[in-house]
Amino acid sequence: EAIRSEEDAQKAYEDFVKGTNGSVEANSKDIINKSEEKAKKEGDLIEAKEAKEGVLLELEQLSNFNAELHKSCDFVVKNFELRQTARDEEVEALRQAKAILSGAKFE
Repeated sequence: EAIRSEEDAQKAYEDFVKGTNGSVEANSKDIINKSEEKAKKEGDLIEAKEAKEGVLLELEQLSNFNAELHKSCDFVVKNFELRQTARDEEVEALRQAKAILSGAKFE
């Protein structure tokens, strides 16, 4: 009976070792898969950070360009009346010159 009990205990131990080895192997594969997934996610994070930096730089450049355009437009709007008056005077002077030349007779 002691031998039988020893054999049962040995079989139980072997079953336990097989189960444990299977569990360790599955956990090792899981660790490897999760490590690969982590590395991929870290790579994606680095790419996303680089893309973010590029977008922020482009946004800053566009903001600077917008400020330059705003200054230019402010100048045009501020001097619009003055430029329009000067243009009207120039057109009137050309009309007068045309009238003088049309009425003039060269012999």
